[in-house]
Amino acid sequence: MANPIAPIIIRGEVIDTDLIEYPGRGDVMTFDAPDPRKFVDRLPLSSPAKLTDLYDLSLEDILDYLEELGSCLDINKNEHMQRSRDLTYDATPLPREIIDMGYKGFSSFFNREQVRQIAEKSVGIDYLEGWVPHKLNDGVIMKVRAFGSRTLHIVAGNGPGLGLITLARCAITRSDCIIKAPSNDPFTSAALALTMVDMAPDHPITKHFSVAYWKGGDAEVEDKLYQPHNIEKIVAWGGLAGIRHVTKYIQPGLELISLDPKTSISVIGPGALENEQTLRETAGRLAVDIGGANQAGCASSRVTYVVAGDRDDAAERVAELGQMTYDAIMALPPTFSTKPKAYDKELKSHVDALRWDDEWFEVIGGEDGEGAIIISKLPRQVDFAAYLADRTANLVTCESIDDVLLGINAYSQTIGVWPESYKSELENIVPLYGAQRLVTLGNALYNGPLLGMAHDGIQPVSRMVKWISNEVFEGITDSSPLS
Repeated sequence: MANPIAPIIIRGEVIDTDLIEYPGRGDVMTFDAPDPRKFVDRLPLSSPAKLTDLYDLSLEDILDYLEELGSCLDINKNEHMQRSRDLTYDATPLPREIIDMGYKGFSSFFNREQVRQIAEKSVGIDYLEGWVPHKLNDGVIMKVRAFGSRTLHIVAGNGPGLGLITLARCAITRSDCIIKAPSNDPFTSAALALTMVDMAPDHPITKHFSVAYWKGGDAEVEDKLYQPHNIEKIVAWGGLAGIRHVTKYIQPGLELISLDPKTSISVIGPGALENEQTLRETAGRLAVDIGGANQAGCASSRVTYVVAGDRDDAAERVAELGQMTYDAIMALPPTFSTKPKAYDKELKSHVDALRWDDEWFEVIGGEDGEGAIIISKLPRQVDFAAYLADRTANLVTCESIDDVLLGINAYSQTIGVWPESYKSELENIVPLYGAQRLVTLGNALYNGPLLGMAHDGIQPVSRMVKWISNEVFEGITDSSPLS
């Protein structure tokens, strides 16, 4: 049986020849893709001047295009998306139900007001549409505008929607966009590009959107492409090794916007342990942040610090919370969370080893690879906390916030907090340790950070544009030798 093909799409042209075989992530499947070495010279925009056609579009024109594209992404009608979804079942470790839910949401992603909000909150529509004047104290008028750039996006494969997010960001900023598809999802962004070609092959946004797969680290491709005369910004999602690899290409004129690997935690305050009702609500919220999308996202909770204070019954309360959380995870709907396709064998060996150490740990579940809750009876996370996955989480019993701070560093992204009032204990201290986002427990997977707000401690869309100033003087400044 022939391998599936992940085509290259370059500015409206579909290429499915000169194929070579690639292994998928973890050798789950193999697929064919055009030899990138033969087409790398065609990927970058031949001249920065060719960005000008995007400036013939108003924001309303851009919203019109994206709104129409959204309607074309209906999984019930779009054959490109149907094929991509079916192939992605085998390419990714995510279960079918979660893939189905992701693809089902594509048709509503480019909601007009949602995209407008991205433009306004991430950059500012006035700055995207024209020059914004600012009068300074000395009378100088400084006009500022946000210009698009030539961008390369190395997207992650832990969710099928990153190509859509990337397109929205590039369209509103009027940027040229090249997507490097990941090996565990080489089909979705290509299906998006194929839909754009079918819908409007000659539209400027279609002409500034390209998708290709090559194996990360392919020097014949990257040494040619990753140059400031070709691209100005690299937006890289991914693991530590991938981010480190990209950094060697960074030089004046080529900027890296790194959405690098993160881990997330939850913090439960003493008020959540008062009685069975408060425990049950807390467990339900925690289950959503642990189990959602099978714990595949950076925002998924992996370690939960339960600040019990000096309660005499702290151990019993945390054990009860652990059992309730496990039960709540098992009860989540399969379109949101379900038994992993293949529970990580190394992780399971770690979890099973702790079952024999019942003096310091308690393990709830996990015998059938369905996920597990590990309770640490001392205020210390498990040694393998960074590898917790597949709906496996660690509850750590703590006395004070000082114990929580030991678990926060530059790799920390989201902290889900409950009760809500407990945030006041954390919000002005955890950012100093590296945490980048506080959220009400149960809402960690809300996609607000991807829709134009702060993400991973930066404003990525604002970084994608070039901020240009045009300064108007009435005369010559006092600092000039001519004054």
